[in-house]
Amino acid sequence: MAGLKYMSGFGNEFASEDSRCPGSLPEGQNNPQVCPYGLYAEQLSGSAFTCPRSTNKRSWLYRILPSVRHKPFTPMSCGDLTESWNEVEPDPNQLLWKPFNIPKSSEKKVDFISGLHTVCGAGDSKSRNGIAIHMFTCNTSMIDKCFQNADGDFLIVPQQGEILITTEFGKMMVEPNEICVIQQGMRFSVDVFRETRGYILEVFGVHFELPDLGPIGANGLANPRDFQTPVAWYEDRTVATGYTIVNKYQGKLFSCQQDFSPFNVVAWHGNYTPYKYNLENFMVLNCVAFDHADPSIFTVLTAKSTRPGVAIADFVIFPPRWGVANHTFRPPYYHRNCMSEFMGLIKGHYEAKEEGFQPGGASLHSIMTPHGPDVDCFEKNSTAVLKPERVAEGTMAFMFESSFSMAVTKWGLDTCHRLDKSYYKCWEALKSHFNPNWKPSSK
Repeated sequence: MAGLKYMSGFGNEFASEDSRCPGSLPEGQNNPQVCPYGLYAEQLSGSAFTCPRSTNKRSWLYRILPSVRHKPFTPMSCGDLTESWNEVEPDPNQLLWKPFNIPKSSEKKVDFISGLHTVCGAGDSKSRNGIAIHMFTCNTSMIDKCFQNADGDFLIVPQQGEILITTEFGKMMVEPNEICVIQQGMRFSVDVFRETRGYILEVFGVHFELPDLGPIGANGLANPRDFQTPVAWYEDRTVATGYTIVNKYQGKLFSCQQDFSPFNVVAWHGNYTPYKYNLENFMVLNCVAFDHADPSIFTVLTAKSTRPGVAIADFVIFPPRWGVANHTFRPPYYHRNCMSEFMGLIKGHYEAKEEGFQPGGASLHSIMTPHGPDVDCFEKNSTAVLKPERVAEGTMAFMFESSFSMAVTKWGLDTCHRLDKSYYKCWEALKSHFNPNWKPSSK
């Protein structure tokens, strides 16, 4: 969207004020007796007050009216949004979903909130330890309505259709092949311009951060400078008919009314902000000698657990890159994993399954469930002439990987009617190539 501006950096101490109100940020203190322009000072805390400085997250918002001025919250329908992980029996099978249906705007108006559908998850928002994966499918903008997630952070991956996200911190346009993160407690509204679909990774109790680089060095993967945070923007708008705040709290939805827009923040400063990132900016690393490296080399963001090296969730991408490994089966290897692997496809064809796995669809390979290349991929790449080649050109697949053993919801297994129950057949034709008389070639 023309005219939108951003600030560069990840986790920075930002400061921004709407240019219509110069000097609206207080000087030298956070909470003066009287704020410039008669604004209210409000702190948004994303961490406990006593967290170490390296993990302490908070921002100060200077707003026309404070967010506390609203009518009481009352329960509302959750639709297909859920945190009930025991509504159906566990299913350890490999799962593949065809592209999730987007409701036709000519048939039913569906906005971002009513278009949320939980596919799988584990853990508990009350104990603030867990994960949920949702799809969003919508065709209309949120009108005089915003959403707040009191349970955790949303990592949003648009797949079809750009989304304009208005937040208390400013506006972000997020297009397919970009992602954004709306952290816990931040209010936002979503405008769409056509039938729209995407994926959401939700984590409870922690925030996303950049992965440690270790021996890679100081640079690589997702570089901090490529993350973008919106600049302050406000509207001083009275809504006589009522503005609706929808709050996700302990896995349920609640709504309340107020008579003004919540996007009335004239200025703000702090390090607890929404942000976006263009996946094309990812600095790809890959094997240049032999073997297929583990997909952790493609980690964009991680939500760490208390166990070193074990994530509540990693966001991993499989971007276009060069494949040059010698004497190597180059596609992903056959695998059983102590982590859960949920995959989505933004565009193109995933290298290990060029048929069946489609943009807007998904797969789930649960803990210790075998998975790997289909028969066509195996046969083709076992005999291919190994020369430098572009891999995943025009494609962007991604993975939400989690240490949690995720349960699939009733909507995911049944109600959505998108589960491909013939998925297992893509491996049925794999045959034995075992030759007991094989001898190593003489050199």
